[in-house]
Amino acid sequence: MPNNVAASAIEVHPFHDAGSPMTGAERMAANPYRPWPARITSITELTATEKLFEFRLVDECIRNAFHHEPGQFVELSIFGVGEAPISISSSPSKSGFIELCVRRAGRFTEALHKMQCGDIVGIRGPFGRGFPFEKMRGHDILLVAGGLGIAPLRSLINNIHDERSDFGKVTIIYGSKTPQEVMFRNQFEMWRHRKDFDLYLTVDHADETWDGEEGLVTKPFEHLEINPDTTFGALCGPPVMYRFVVQEMRKKGISYDHIYMSFERHMKCGMGKCGHCQIGHQYCCIDGPVFNYWEAKNIQGSM
Repeated sequence: MPNNVAASAIEVHPFHDAGSPMTGAERMAANPYRPWPARITSITELTATEKLFEFRLVDECIRNAFHHEPGQFVELSIFGVGEAPISISSSPSKSGFIELCVRRAGRFTEALHKMQCGDIVGIRGPFGRGFPFEKMRGHDILLVAGGLGIAPLRSLINNIHDERSDFGKVTIIYGSKTPQEVMFRNQFEMWRHRKDFDLYLTVDHADETWDGEEGLVTKPFEHLEINPDTTFGALCGPPVMYRFVVQEMRKKGISYDHIYMSFERHMKCGMGKCGHCQIGHQYCCIDGPVFNYWEAKNIQGSM
């Protein structure tokens, strides 16, 4: 079915509840399995395999009721193709739209990358437990991302950026395999020139175009100065990265309960019903995806 035909059908039935007396929040809670139609309003190519999509929920009532924490995710539907969990990349301080960074890696993401502005998708959520933003408020923040892990951390970074006066020293470390795989270059340039952000970029394999550090994401820790008593750490990236970054944070004196990490799992239902994201006795979709180190260490098979 052509996208424009599907879109018109979706907006009329069964998603449109004209005249419903319920609030947007009540309508969302009434059936959490129901995807709400959202229109693609912007597409930005970040690398050869990643794109940043901006979505606007069609129903104004639902759009106004949508609120999330940095680190939470949504279930994104492409009608006739499937559904997948995607971390929210936009800041909770920005309302009216939702940004998702998506890597082309399979049938679902291939279909999404072929879509255009104006096309309609479905969104459920937000789901999960995010980073403890209020708990972090008033402290120094150390953020470490590897590869696509910058996508959920970007939500936290931008939220801190928008409320910068409520935080102390903010340090961002981002590692990628090659210069060509570095995402959000324009935003990194902005952070690089701000005096109230300390930014460290590193790649595993540099070329003549690269002016940052060369080495693993842990390399900047060699000359990093932090106050462990006032610092919260947040990290997201490939699973192999976690152990080594946590070790470096511990060497700097950051306590285990001040180190937060986001786990990647296939969170199919988003509500702890299907069991796809179960880790030991925990469900990543409701108990996470963000855990502090003590919680993560005590989950069988997580670390």
